Amino acid sequence: MAYTKRFDGRKSFSDLRPIEAKAGVVPRAHGSALFRIGNTIAYATVYGPRELHPKFMQNPKTGVLRCSYNMMPFSGAGERVKPGPNRRAKEISLVTEKALLPVLDLSDYPNTVVDVFIDLPQTDAGSRCAGICAASIALADAGLPMKDLVAAIAVGKVDDKLVVDLDYQEEAYEDGPVADIPVAMLPSTGEYTLLQMDGDIHKDELYKALELAKDACNKIYEIQKTALKEKYKGQEGGDEGGDVE
Repeated sequence: MAYTKRFDGRKSFSDLRPIEAKAGVVPRAHGSALFRIGNTIAYATVYGPRELHPKFMQNPKTGVLRCSYNMMPFSGAGERVKPGPNRRAKEISLVTEKALLPVLDLSDYPNTVVDVFIDLPQTDAGSRCAGICAASIALADAGLPMKDLVAAIAVGKVDDKLVVDLDYQEEAYEDGPVADIPVAMLPSTGEYTLLQMDGDIHKDELYKALELAKDACNKIYEIQKTALKEKYKGQEGGDEGGDVE
């Protein structure tokens, strides 16, 4: 049977799940953020720049970005996540660093490290993209020099349909082929900082999927900017957070 209707009731294959973003959610951190997309929730906290130990890891020309991605044991929509470091978490931590580095300028902070901790208490697919979105807001909240924010979303193919923001049921679809393509980009320039793929998709369909990702990232970008603006507006009695349905 062909995939004709989204499992979670979204009207269009290009619709995003409901999104919420907030900056400054952890008072003792140098920067922090919450990013929720559907049932996937990511918290990001930033500490630094601070002196990097051991010293042999220091870079005398610039600061170092270090990301740590952690899904909590009972966070997953599928099987229970085993606690502690694992290969997947290490891989996502690394690609998160690579996705964020192009917007950061740490040249004024030699021999230091900026630590970004991403924790997910609840997930329903798209966790690495949610983590990147949260981390980008948190880095800006920390006041670090950045030329832009990074927005991220997963697009792909479920059966014969191109789909934006896959949920867990779509990733696990068994009645046809599935391709999952996490994408991160700088919306102001269109530069990609992350492009991965799990599954098969035709080249022409990939180009179309990336155009859908660009449109989705532009929407997320506005929500990220609103979250940062609302933090300071909220200190003067305004509302908090950004939200889209």
